[in-house]
Amino acid sequence: MKSLSIKRLTGALSILAVLTQSCGGGGLLGGGDGSDGGELIGSQDRPEWDAQVVPYGMTAVPGGTFHMGQADEDITYSMINMNKQVTISGFFMDETEITNNEYRQFIEGMEAESDTSADWTFEQIQEELRPDTTVWEKDFSYHMGEPMQDYYYSHPAFDDYPVVGVTRRAAVEFCAWRTRHYNGYRTEQGMAEMPAFRLPTEAEWEYSARGGLDMAKYPWGGPYVRNGKGCALANFKPGRGNYYDDGYSYTSPVAAYFPNGFGLYDMSGNVAEWCDDAYNPSGYPIVWDLNPTYTDPNEPKKIVRGGSWKDIPYYIQTGTRSYEFETQARSYIGFRCVMINLGRSSGFDY
Repeated sequence: MKSLSIKRLTGALSILAVLTQSCGGGGLLGGGDGSDGGELIGSQDRPEWDAQVVPYGMTAVPGGTFHMGQADEDITYSMINMNKQVTISGFFMDETEITNNEYRQFIEGMEAESDTSADWTFEQIQEELRPDTTVWEKDFSYHMGEPMQDYYYSHPAFDDYPVVGVTRRAAVEFCAWRTRHYNGYRTEQGMAEMPAFRLPTEAEWEYSARGGLDMAKYPWGGPYVRNGKGCALANFKPGRGNYYDDGYSYTSPVAAYFPNGFGLYDMSGNVAEWCDDAYNPSGYPIVWDLNPTYTDPNEPKKIVRGGSWKDIPYYIQTGTRSYEFETQARSYIGFRCVMINLGRSSGFDY
């Protein structure tokens, strides 16, 4: 930024010199309207951009290189997550999963927009974007899910719990609304727009989950799911028929457990998370090794990562891959957003 400012200052001084040396009848150097003195000084009146601001609730994930793929034995013999060294550019990621109350702000914002927008009607918002609370009964047979169905999204007791029951399409629409909401304010204040919010790619998600620990089995390193005092380090299913040893029968409030090395919470357990990639069991070998992502709009199966409150330890490992159909809402799948960093991504400036 310093060099750019100096170049602009030098250009301005050159123009001033031309103006002071010009004679009354003659045109300025280069012709035109004379505003640039005929010099190449770049387009003027551009918004100022000193440094990218980290959005509220997000943390910076510095760029780096890591081994993407399994960090332990492939006990299912799936052969779908073989190791591959890749590089990831720096970005910002939500510290926690999107909560019920944050998602409620989105629904209220969309309802307000429905009066003036033809994209989403009020009825479509209720049917397609509002969380499907019936998942607490539909996902499990012979399970008393009525209390969670009745209170999980609507009651303030669960405001700080991760939102569930949302399809991938709803998560994508949340990112689009968040971008409009954020940049709408910045534009009103005369500031430059920020990059769009979006779902993380599978590679970004896994890189973030490891928290700077290459080949780590879990976000805290590993190889165990409990600390030296026997306390669970995430919200998952500790044993057969045992959901409560980690402190919560279902989901937990976000940030109830320690963060990883990047300051991210619940990258393992609590709720699994939608990613941007389509699912392909052979995707790892064919994607590039710089910011890899596998896209296929015709593939209805989309990547889900991180495991959840109902999953055994294998599914909360950083290298375990899973998927769900993009039109399905589940009581154990939520999401978080990312935003690309347009500035330096070495990590030394964070």
